[in-house]
Amino acid sequence: MTILLTGAAGFIGFHLARALLARGARVVGFDSVNAYYDVTLKEARLRVLAQDPGFTMVRGDLADRAAVLGLAETHPAIDRIVHLAAQAGVRHAEVNPYAYVDANLMGQVTVLELARRLERLTHVVYASSSSVYGGNTKLPYSETDPVERPFSL
Repeated sequence: MTILLTGAAGFIGFHLARALLARGARVVGFDSVNAYYDVTLKEARLRVLAQDPGFTMVRGDLADRAAVLGLAETHPAIDRIVHLAAQAGVRHAEVNPYAYVDANLMGQVTVLELARRLERLTHVVYASSSSVYGGNTKLPYSETDPVERPFSL
């Protein structure tokens, strides 16, 4: 089993990668390691993952079609995708909406286009964002909360 894991340097991606590697899976991590969150923390996580021979890291931007679609040729054994990568920070979307369009919309499309090119692919898991809850003031959020007015794309 070879899994493409986008957002591998993030908190959830790192812990998922460790769990998958512990189960014997091969993990191809993909992450831009951007500076929205602490880069030194992301780099430290990637150093831990790099110690496992089943882990391969690809640094790139999800909006870069050539980089993402090229994974079909450089890693043809990918048979599963877990897509966690996204531009985080709901309020930041008001400051830089293009970062969200590039990472979250174009990134989603490129991942889906990659999926069409992977001959062995059997599963795609996409983790949505808490941003869909928008201006909801009720905590904790619930899957049954209204989501008609999200804050970001």
